[in-house]
Amino acid sequence: MSTGVALIGSEGRMGRYCDQLLARHPEFQIVCRVTSDQDLVSELERTRPDVGLDFTRAGLGRDHGAILLRAGVRPLIGTSGMRPEDDQFLHELALERELAGLVVPNFSLGIWLQQKLALLAVQHLEQVEIQEEHHIDKIDSPSGTALDTALQLGEALGRPGEEVPIHSVRLPGLHSNQTVLFGGPGQILRLTHETYGLEAFGPGILAGLHFLAQAPPGIQRGIGHALENR
Repeated sequence: MSTGVALIGSEGRMGRYCDQLLARHPEFQIVCRVTSDQDLVSELERTRPDVGLDFTRAGLGRDHGAILLRAGVRPLIGTSGMRPEDDQFLHELALERELAGLVVPNFSLGIWLQQKLALLAVQHLEQVEIQEEHHIDKIDSPSGTALDTALQLGEALGRPGEEVPIHSVRLPGLHSNQTVLFGGPGQILRLTHETYGLEAFGPGILAGLHFLAQAPPGIQRGIGHALENR
């Protein structure tokens, strides 16, 4: 049987891409496409999906995640702006409902690898900053990916809550790029990840959907949970 997916934010760039991605995949079926002018609660009651895939405006992930969990739907949240306190709020609600969920700041396998390499590098080069570059229409700044990277590096440095400096660039012609820069005496290390199309996120989205089918109750953060448990 296929997994029923509610595609929330179906009119957006990522929503339209996910529509095409899942249409080609026999294991998943989009049972409703929710736009900004529709009532999410009503659509979930009408269609009864298994998973809610949320790609909406930055800052809406927490509210949408709570609506999904209360409707008995496992959330896969790709919307920007999710902070650790939002994850914790949804985690507690997910445990109450005995449902799994996943919050993913970035679905790219390249970003996942970049972060793992950065966590290795910061053990030896502690002076680090982040530069993130996105298209001119991106609303949030810094990006959710940069904030997540800074959070991980801050924790690795033993400075949780103290964010690594982030420099944001918004220019025509850019898609989404991130560089983590490490400085040391007489040297600079740059870990750069560049994307040129939404196809970069497809494998991670599918991995996240597969993961939720067998994940334990609670909210987890990062596509690494899905990639490392395939």
